[in-house]
Amino acid sequence: MTAPRGTVPGGADEPAAPGRRRLGRWRDQALAFGWLVAVWCLLWGEVNWANLAGGLLVGGAVLLFFPLPAVTFAGRLRPRALLVFAFRFGTELVGASLHVARIAVQPGYRPRGAIIAVRLRVPTDLNLALTAEAVSLVPGTLILEVDRDSGTLYLHVLDTHGPAELTLARERTLAVERRIVRSVGSAAELRRVETDVVEKGTLP
Repeated sequence: MTAPRGTVPGGADEPAAPGRRRLGRWRDQALAFGWLVAVWCLLWGEVNWANLAGGLLVGGAVLLFFPLPAVTFAGRLRPRALLVFAFRFGTELVGASLHVARIAVQPGYRPRGAIIAVRLRVPTDLNLALTAEAVSLVPGTLILEVDRDSGTLYLHVLDTHGPAELTLARERTLAVERRIVRSVGSAAELRRVETDVVEKGTLP
C-alpha cells in the first residue's frame, strides 16, 4: 500500500514544517523591509542617518498597516552577482542623470518620448517588483503599468529617435532583469534568463 501523496518523508510534495514556514515568512518580511529602506534612501538621492531612520520608519509602517501579499523567496543570494548589479546600476544611474541634465539645459531641444512593453522572462511577483523598481529609479524611464498576468512592464522612455533606440531600451530592461535574477533568483529562474533568446527588434 503506497503512502498518500504529500506524506512521504522528504518527498517533493511534503508540506513544510510550521517552524520552517514561520522562518520563511520572517525572511520574506525582512527582505521586503530591506528593499523598502533601500528604495527610500535612493528616492532621497543620498544615504545618511536621517534618510536611513526615515526609511526604517516608513518601511515598518508600510509592512504594519499595509501588509504586502505573500511573496515566497525561492532563490538564493549571490554576493558577487549582487555587487555586479550594484556597480552596473550605479553606472547607468550616473549616465542617465547626465543625459537628462543635458536635455534640460540644451536650448530649443524637444525630446521625444515613447511607451514600450517589455515582457519579462521570470513573471513572478518578486521579480516584477524588483525589476520595475530598478528601472524606475534610473532617470529617463518610468513604469506606467504592470500586467501581472502576462509579466509585462509598460514603461515610458525619454528621448527616443527611432525603432533601434526602442529596441535598445527593451534590451536594457531585460538586462536589468537578468542581473536581478543572477543576484537573487533560483537556479530554474537563472536558467530561464540565461538560455532564452531575445528576438532582436521584436516588441511583446
